[in-house]
Amino acid sequence: MPKKTDIVLDEKKINRALTRIAHEILEHNPDFNSLVIIGIITRGAFLAQRIAAIIEQLEGVKVPVGLMDIGLYRDDVHSKLDQPVVERTEILFDIVDRNVILVDDVLFTGRTVRAALDQIVDFGRPRTIQLAVLIDRGFRELPIRADYVGVNIPTSKDEQVILNVKEKEGIDQVYIQRKNNKPDAQKKSSLKTSLKKTKRG
Repeated sequence: MPKKTDIVLDEKKINRALTRIAHEILEHNPDFNSLVIIGIITRGAFLAQRIAAIIEQLEGVKVPVGLMDIGLYRDDVHSKLDQPVVERTEILFDIVDRNVILVDDVLFTGRTVRAALDQIVDFGRPRTIQLAVLIDRGFRELPIRADYVGVNIPTSKDEQVILNVKEKEGIDQVYIQRKNNKPDAQKKSSLKTSLKKTKRG
């Protein structure tokens, strides 16, 4: 089983990061009526709703919020044996000539965002598409950069950044999870075997 490390973001820090993102969105988009927000399922959709709620508290403007499942737009969808489980995409407003704020939880390789951009364009041509992420962990494989970042968290490739949210797990927190290091496990096993042989000899 992967090991869970110390929590790097708690509820207070997550709320602070989302509030800062909302302020930055408003600063860069003075025409509040042009804004729409789209969250990538699953946790990006929850974060999108929270950012919209913060904007409404700050400016009294109710920004339309949509959600999207990018499963069928991924560039590896045809190479995987398991077909993606398609949830739903709900964009019940016009995005033409609007400033779209695309929201995701963790920005990693950039491939999820690329798929989301392809899907958004299928709904029309926005004025701009701006990317907001709670966490940027690096290791980009595509030339994609977030316009709004809550927190930069340095990681290694054998680690996972896990976001829990109240809407799904009942708690707001971010922690790093390290995958099993199989070579090390094999080394320990062979070391134990050699020690047993030495004792018997």
